[in-house]
Parts: sequence; C-alpha cells; structure tokens
Amino acid sequence: MTVTTSEALRTEASRRVPPPPAGGPEPGSPSAPGATTTAERDVTQDATQDVTRDASSDVSRDADALPGAGTATADARADLTRLLFAGPDPDRTHGTWRRLLGGPAFTYRPGLAPAERAALSYERLRLLNDVLTAEDPAAPARFAADPHQLAALHEWIGPVDGGLTTLASIHYNLFLGSLVDHDLAHDHDLSPFTAMRRVGTFLCTELEHGNDVAAMETVAVLDRERGGFDLHTPTPGAAKFMPNTSLTGGPKTAVVAARLLVDGEDQGIFLFLTPLSDEHGHLPGIRVRRLPDRTGTPVDHCLTSFTHVRLPHEALLQGEHGRLTPEGSLTSVLGNRRKRFLRSIGRVTMGKLCMSAGTLGMARAALTIAVRHAHSRRISGPRAGERLPVAAHRSHHGRLLDALATAYAMTFLHREVVDRFAGLGDGEGDRTDWAAGAADAGREDRADGTGREDRGDRGDRGDRGDRGDREEIERLAAVAKGWITWQARDIAIECRERCGAQGLFPANGISDLPANIEGGITAEGDNLVIWVKAASEMVFGHTVPLPPARTAPGDVDDPAFLRDLLTHAESLWQKRARTALREGPSGDPTGRWNATSTPALEMVEAHACRTAADAFLAAADRATDPTARALLRALCRVFLLRRLREHTGDLLAEGLLTPDQVRALPRALDTATAEAAPHLPTLAEAFDLPPDLLATIPLASGAGITRTLEQP
Repeated sequence: MTVTTSEALRTEASRRVPPPPAGGPEPGSPSAPGATTTAERDVTQDATQDVTRDASSDVSRDADALPGAGTATADARADLTRLLFAGPDPDRTHGTWRRLLGGPAFTYRPGLAPAERAALSYERLRLLNDVLTAEDPAAPARFAADPHQLAALHEWIGPVDGGLTTLASIHYNLFLGSLVDHDLAHDHDLSPFTAMRRVGTFLCTELEHGNDVAAMETVAVLDRERGGFDLHTPTPGAAKFMPNTSLTGGPKTAVVAARLLVDGEDQGIFLFLTPLSDEHGHLPGIRVRRLPDRTGTPVDHCLTSFTHVRLPHEALLQGEHGRLTPEGSLTSVLGNRRKRFLRSIGRVTMGKLCMSAGTLGMARAALTIAVRHAHSRRISGPRAGERLPVAAHRSHHGRLLDALATAYAMTFLHREVVDRFAGLGDGEGDRTDWAAGAADAGREDRADGTGREDRGDRGDRGDRGDRGDREEIERLAAVAKGWITWQARDIAIECRERCGAQGLFPANGISDLPANIEGGITAEGDNLVIWVKAASEMVFGHTVPLPPARTAPGDVDDPAFLRDLLTHAESLWQKRARTALREGPSGDPTGRWNATSTPALEMVEAHACRTAADAFLAAADRATDPTARALLRALCRVFLLRRLREHTGDLLAEGLLTPDQVRALPRALDTATAEAAPHLPTLAEAFDLPPDLLATIPLASGAGITRTLEQP
C-alpha cells in the first residue's frame, strides 16, 4: 500500500515524542549532533499541549494547521538536521562553531558605541582563530583552503555578529586564501597571519571603480634600479574604498590589487602583499581615513591610498598566471591581462559563497526566534477568556511556513553549490583550481551585460569540457549568492514584522539582521550586476533541462510535476530573451541588451528557484525517517506553489496548465500549508541553534524585552 505525504504526517501527528534511548547519548550532545535535547523536547511538548488545550471548535477548520513541535518524533527532527548540515565531517565542519557560539563570548552586548562594537568583532575574530590553532598553529592556512569549512563558519557567526562575519571573510578567505593560492605560501612565513599577530585585509575596489574594478588605477611600478616595486595611488578616485584598514584590531597587512607596470607597459592587475601598520601606527606613505558609520553592525571601513610605497620583489603574489623575474621578464600560462586579473582575484567566488552562508545563517536564526515567539505570544481567542498563541492563525503561521520553506530551499541549494565548487580542487590540478574558473570565463562583470568572451587565445584554455564545468559552477555560485541573500533579507524582514514591537529591539536577535544582510547583498559583487552577467551568458549558453512530455495531466499536489512547471517557466523566459536579443536594434549593443535584460533576468530567477527545488527534492529523497521525508515533500510543495503563482498565466497560455489546474493551485497551497504547519516548531528547531545562545535572547525563550530590565 502506498502511503501519501498527508497520511504519513497525520499518522505521525498522533504520536508523542519518545524519550531518548536508554543508555544512548543524549540527543543534541556532541556524540549525537543535531538531535533534540531533553530541554528542547519539554518546551516543544508543552507548547503542543497548550495549543491543543486552547484550540476551540470554532476554529476547527484550521485544527490540522495548529503548530506543535511535539507532533513529530525526535528521530524526524534529527534527520532534518542531518540533511540540513550534510557534508564532509559535519561535527568538525559545523559542530565546532555551533558549540563555540553557545558560550558567553558571543552573547549580545547592549550599550556599546560603534567603535566598541567594531573592536569587539576583532576580539571575537581572535577567539575563532584560537579554536583553529588549538591543535596546530598552521591550521588556519588549511582552513582557508577548505570551502566547506569556510562556508560553515560564516553560517554560524552570521546571526551573532555581522561585523565578525565581514572580518572573517576578509581575513580567512580574501587575504589568507589569496596567499595560499599563490607561490608565496611555499616560500613565505605565514605564521604572523595564522597566529593573527597581524590581521589580514584585502584592497581591490576603488572609489571610482567598483563593478568595473578591472579599470582600476592603482599601480605597482617595477623599479629596475633599486629592485622591487613602487606602489602608488595616482588619483583621488583610485583610493581603495571600504577596506578595514584602521588601527582597530591591531597591526594589519593587506593584499593590494594593483596594475603591474614594467618599463611603462601594463602587464595586468596582480596582488601585492603590503604591510599597512604596526604597533606604532600606519606605515610611511599609507594614508587611511575612516569612513562614517554605515548601516548594520559596525566595521572599521576606511578610504586608503598609497604615496610611492616601496615593496620588495617577493611582495608580488605569483603563480602560473604570472611570474616576474627580478630582471622584469613575465611568464604566464594565460594569454592576456584580463585572465591574469581574474585568476589573481579568484577568491571572490569563494567570497560569494561566504556571503551567501552568512546571510543564510541569519535567515535561519530569524525564523527560529520568530517561530518560538509565535508559540509563546498569546492573544484573545473567539470565546470569552480564551487565549490562543498567534501561531494558531493561518495569517501568521502561513507566512512563517512560507519563509521556512524558502530557508530550507536556500540551505539545500547552498550545500549543492559548495559541494560542486569544492570539487574543482579535488583533482590533480594545482592549488589555484578554484580561481581558474574565473580566468577561464574571460568575462567582465558589467552592468549592461555586454561583457564578451576574449576569443584571441583559445589555446591556453585547456579542455573545453572542464572549462564549461568551471564556468557553470562559477555562474551558479553567483546566481545562488544573489538569490540566497535577497531571500534572506525578505525572511528577516518578515520575521521582524511577525514579532511586532518586540522585534525592534536588538537584544531580541532580529532587528539588526536585515541591515547586516544588506552588506552581503552588495559584497563580493553587487547582486544585480552578477545576475546581469549570468543572464548575458545564459541566454544562449545555457540549456534548460526540459522534462519529457506528459501523456496525462499532472497532479498539482505532486512536487515533481510542480518542479517541471517551473522548468518550463525558465525555458519560456529564455526563449523571450533570445527573441529580444535577435530582434533588438542592430548596431546598438546597449539598446539590444536593454530589450533583453528583463526576460533574461526573469530566466535567472526561475533558474535559481528550479535549481533550489531540485536540491530540495534530492534532500527529501535522502531522508531516512519517513516523517522527515513527508515533511520535506510538503514543505517543498509550499515552496514550489509559491514560486509558480507568477507564472500561471504563461503556463496556461502555453497549454502546460489547464484552467482547472490553475483553479486548483490555491487549494493545493492551502493543503500543503495545513499539512506542514503543525510541525512548524520541529522544522525551525532543526536549524539547531545552540540552546545556550537562544536562552540569552528574550524573545526566543518565551520572554520579552522587559526581561533585560531585570538583569544586573
């Protein structure tokens, strides 16, 4: 007999949560990562019983939708967590940081001035480094070379300190990662950076060159007479914009992107290891001006320029993309300046994954807090003297469930992209494998989408199949970054609103998140710009995997059918973009792209959602607990049905949906919502935020902001 998703959920909803196995590890302990703790089960069972007692027959229409975490077994919750944090050695990759965040060093500190908050982020950065170096002083260098560990760190620190998230991304990925990816890692002592006696930073973007950073003006001129280089900022607009180069946090060293000039000839943009400050202040020739405070958690952003700063020859970060002899002869396996530049800054792609991870963690934290609040906050019921949790109402839990479905999709998509990106370095290639894809792509991030592939030197591209895989993964990382960070902002705002006035207080853990997510939207490539670049490549360079034609009408309750519809929507927008590009005004590249960009960006949006749905359904298939599998499939239906609403007109016009199916879609969404809503707390608790951390957040522990007035 076939058991449907609805039947599986109804069956499981009739059971109580069993106690942990006798003699086994307590769920939630390090030996059983991700399982429900005894305290957590008590809280969720109490919530379930309270909701059951308070629900009246007058709201029986929504009885099946009343949330209650205790309606799903501990095994189901543990399986959800296992799937959410799947990957190589999850206890090392995720568990290390989860345990650290449960400690007092990462609790919210009220009353700090912006400068004090920035300094606190540096103190926490050193705590992270202490964990990494506890057993091996050289561990941070290996950490910087591991995409899974880098991304996981950002997921966990994002919710507690947006400034720390920025600093960690810069020091470990952009700075230390760039050193590891170049020859310098073999012949240079990295211990000042791995021991964090010196904090690393990364200087690329200039005041007048952001999305067109390839046009940067900062120069490093080879000095044949004295040896080494002369690093100089030639114009005010060439000042490096927003790096964390102040004296806050201690002595600092930067990796500086500059145009290498040899005998007046531009050899392209390379990276240069440049000391900025010591215990006495900034070094000669380096001018640093602190910028005003920005929105979000404070970071010591500055405007930085150089006045004929002398650098030794070994300051140049070299590799196969470019090596310069002391005599000034440059050799490179790449044939042009653009490719050498993209290889030099290849860490920016990993940076996209770090930004996605940080905002993903913020979204999951916001949902955990909002769902807990939804069960503890009570309002008047339909009968005199009756009190119901706000979670009893579809208008409340429906929005949170929609956000939860999206957060699960975001998480599964991010796991897939990180896995594929890490796979680029699994072969026998050199340590710059991650960066190679950017150079192979040979394109520029331009806001008009008119970046073109350099066709002048195909000989150095290597195997075209490998290059195609690299390009696809690089593009997918950019698409995922844009989609995940935008969705994270929407989720954080929704959760803040669902918590009412309580959500406005930073001590309640949500109000700072939207502003911190804004930084992730802009960092490592402005979302719209990187989507435009992806769109320009995908109009003709992407094949949509259309499903086989159906011989019978699909079922709108079937997630596989819904996924196929989303694939058709992606294909429809691609066809429109191709038509617009072909029929655009000849001789006017900008005009042609203007006519193409709208459908092309719609195609990218549909592609992101479809790829996320594929990862979602694959995760559901990997579930070992039947309740977890049923919950994931119901949640995926919510995700897909929400995404299809804007495409129903097109799908109907193309004969891919019938009028009856279109009419049935709202009912299908309501059914999926009703099935998953009783398990809302289980779905949120599977995000596995440390109980000790949640206990410090009034809103997450059944209290309100007034609890802070009782604290000393």
